[in-house]
Amino acid sequence: MHIDRSFGYLVHDVARLFARRFNQRALLFLGLTRSQCRILGYLARHEGINQAGLADLLEIKPMTLVRQIDRMEEDGWIERRADPADRRARRLVLTEKARPLLTRVLDLSSEIRREAFADLSEEDGRRLVDLLRRVHGNLAESGPLSSVANLPKARAPAGRRRIGHEPRVHPRWPALGDHR
Repeated sequence: MHIDRSFGYLVHDVARLFARRFNQRALLFLGLTRSQCRILGYLARHEGINQAGLADLLEIKPMTLVRQIDRMEEDGWIERRADPADRRARRLVLTEKARPLLTRVLDLSSEIRREAFADLSEEDGRRLVDLLRRVHGNLAESGPLSSVANLPKARAPAGRRRIGHEPRVHPRWPALGDHR
């Protein structure tokens, strides 16, 4: 199997290319980076969240987010407000200046998706998104890594001796290196 045909490679590379194109256009047309657009998008869905919670959702380090929030607050996109339940905590909210920008961010994302789907029929595009949602659901619903303890052991390739314990593989999927 060629790497450029593997599921993981294709999903990652499509996401990378989509993100690169989005970032180029967001900087040019909106004056924002892709990360700033992500922050605005997540904040729109979770308004009033604290910085640690937002960092967790974005899967970035809290200190990285603090610097970005500082810049976005200086630019008037985000406000930090006192948390009525905890005077030490701050809640993040969008400003009125940021709200119209969300529509432009979604429009830009839709435009790039149309470019990415240019050679697909409308039905193929819907089906692709549906299939990816199902794959996403399968992976998001997977239990903790400890659930692999009950899976059968993989066998070492012929002529190689493994040291330590054998890796575990899912019974429905071939072991690494098995490309039947």
